[in-house]
Amino acid sequence: MATIRVRDWTKEQIEEIREAESHSSHDSVIKTLLKDRELAKFAGEAVVSEERGTDDEEETPTEPTDKLFDDLTVLSEVVSADNGVLFFWCPNCSNEIAHVVTENPISMSVFEVECQRCLTRLDQHAIVCIEIGYPIEQRTVEETLHDDLKRCVIDFWDRTLERLANGSFDDDVDPESLLSQFDTYLREFGWEWPADVPVIGLEVGRTYQNEATDERFEVLEVISGNHNTLDDYRVKKQTADGNETEKTEVIESNTITNLVLSRNLYLAEHR
Repeated sequence: MATIRVRDWTKEQIEEIREAESHSSHDSVIKTLLKDRELAKFAGEAVVSEERGTDDEEETPTEPTDKLFDDLTVLSEVVSADNGVLFFWCPNCSNEIAHVVTENPISMSVFEVECQRCLTRLDQHAIVCIEIGYPIEQRTVEETLHDDLKRCVIDFWDRTLERLANGSFDDDVDPESLLSQFDTYLREFGWEWPADVPVIGLEVGRTYQNEATDERFEVLEVISGNHNTLDDYRVKKQTADGNETEKTEVIESNTITNLVLSRNLYLAEHR
């Protein structure tokens, strides 16, 4: 589990601060000290910036403000490390994979590691970084840690696909390949997709609804297993009143990609 290493303060000094400032625990003292350290650092940076003037200002990367959790971030979106340390966690089995000591700012455009517990190969699109402010002990006791890790990753995938559809990625990002990767992780993890989030792929035996057109179709079978892209599927469409038609058709991977990237395709049984 993630830990905070104390180097400059003794246990007696921490205890004195806890009593003087009415902290609930030693962890609370340490977190406050670290936050003070960060505030002091940012204050110093602000003074230097004012002295340099606007001509020397440089754009620095920032984490997205619309992500679901403040203190859980998928590695691909991490731009800084609390106290210079990243704590990597597996969303599949809720195991801490590693601590990584690094310098800020951070850019992890390519990264891969294997979870020692479940042996899943994870990359920057699935590894979750837990920050100091996240109440990990409480979530572990409440048995909600795994749910939080899962929701963090699904939220990241959903927002990533929205940005991809809006043209917010470089041209060298292949939408079909990225979708296939997310879909492969989803199947490997065995996650049930949330009802309120547009899907990232199709599954045999499930029925889907396009919220933009109200069209529904049931997935009957996989037609081809494509490499690094979504599969082709045979589907049976439904009429507006929910009755199945007799005619079936094949939806190819590029059409499925466009449907998924529209972020209008949901599991129909929840609509």
